[in-house]
Amino acid sequence: MSDLEKIYSRFEETNKKAESGGGPDRIAKQKKEGRLTARERINLFFDPGTFVEMDKMVTHKCNNFDIEKTVIPGDGVVSGYGKVDGRLVFCFAQDFTVFGGSLSRSNADKIIKVMKQALKMGAPVVGLNDSGGARIQEGVMSLAGYGDIFFLNVKASGVIPQISAIMGPCAGGAVYSPAITDFIFMVKDSSYMFVTGPDVIKTVTHEEVTKNELGGPMTHNAKSGVAHFIGNDDEHTLMMIRELLSFLPSNNLDDAPVQKTTDPVDRLTNELQTLIPPDPNKPYDMHQIIQSVADEKHFFEVMPHYAKNIITGYMRLGGKPVGVVANQPDHLAGVLDINSSLKAARFVRFCDAFNIPLITFVDVPGFLPGTIQEYGGIIKHGAKLLYAYAEATVPKITVITRKAYGGAYDVMASKHLAADINYAYPTAEIAVMGPAGAVNIIFRGDDNPETIAKRVEDYRENFANPYKAAELGYIDEIIYPRETRKKLIQALDMTQGKREINPPKKHGNIPL
Repeated sequence: MSDLEKIYSRFEETNKKAESGGGPDRIAKQKKEGRLTARERINLFFDPGTFVEMDKMVTHKCNNFDIEKTVIPGDGVVSGYGKVDGRLVFCFAQDFTVFGGSLSRSNADKIIKVMKQALKMGAPVVGLNDSGGARIQEGVMSLAGYGDIFFLNVKASGVIPQISAIMGPCAGGAVYSPAITDFIFMVKDSSYMFVTGPDVIKTVTHEEVTKNELGGPMTHNAKSGVAHFIGNDDEHTLMMIRELLSFLPSNNLDDAPVQKTTDPVDRLTNELQTLIPPDPNKPYDMHQIIQSVADEKHFFEVMPHYAKNIITGYMRLGGKPVGVVANQPDHLAGVLDINSSLKAARFVRFCDAFNIPLITFVDVPGFLPGTIQEYGGIIKHGAKLLYAYAEATVPKITVITRKAYGGAYDVMASKHLAADINYAYPTAEIAVMGPAGAVNIIFRGDDNPETIAKRVEDYRENFANPYKAAELGYIDEIIYPRETRKKLIQALDMTQGKREINPPKKHGNIPL
């Protein structure tokens, strides 16, 4: 073998070792648990043949506890960049087959390099997390790596989209980086995340809980609200991330990508004419309104399992992505509470940060009463949604379908929070409260059923309709429900060149 052949042979051998991860036994174990390897995930996620790996030969520099005897190129994370639907995206994927995907100082530096490149190039960064946490043998060096990643997460927030997929374990310090990112995906039956595991909890609080109950996908999607999506398996999850990216701009200076559509912009949705029941106490499914007006009737819902009394997600109108926030009268009557306020506020702020117009569908009877809500801080949490809408400078278009009562009317992108266009259906009821409740307060002590019924009817005639608000200019136009799609697209076109800047300041003080 010539000297040149020896050089190439060494390169090929090192390359092969890096691509082999923790070896065939550990890879087989990963597969047995229904999880793909880091490289398989990357190959599925990116457009074929576009992924370019960085820092493939990086190794750890630790000499404690005999760990120096095990050195694997890449050191437990695969990082680089590629194309998703032809657009630049940066990515790192933790490799659980190498030291359990634990974070070393070296692989933290790989992640930091990818994030810095993404910031410079103005491209999204996707983290495929599959890690047992800090590499204990490295002590504070590993913790320093986490801290540096957290700092960059914060710097990148609102500048480039940051997406985390929890595709295996994610514990301890490892959960905070995903928590700072914009969206968290989890995988059914194979992922979990928590700050302290079941064993520690049992020791400290004597509670017995399984990993899945404590931090499984449905726990964080339905109970805690930490995660936004659940995929059926690794492949499904990665395809969902690709779809989410199709609605988002690459950075805060770009507009979201426009897709061609054959769906007519003036298509009428006649089914909406009879969707809303004449009885204000009867529910209906707000999804039907959203889907019927969307291009190809496709709606990509965000956090579908959490705070179901409010709906958030993305759709396209005339090919342009928009963010949707909508009360859901089919769940808790669409009332605003702590969880729904938090869910909607964070979504509104993300859309505003990335130039995505906001469409708000309103059918809200008010804020949920009760000691649980008051003690939990509904005043503060409800104010977050108000703050988010008031702060947002993207195009804001509102449709009141039925109830818009009390302070909740103001909070849900009303004209008073600088919404650009406010529509109402003829079925809209815009008032301080419902007719019966209002009459009980105004005419307290009157127990004559006939006069009460007449006064309720008078109140309904005067206030429980959209006409008083339209007379005052708080509603720009009362529209037929069937015209919703056409009117929304007209408003979007009109607001396309919107330029609004908040007063100069370091940042506001949102009520956290």
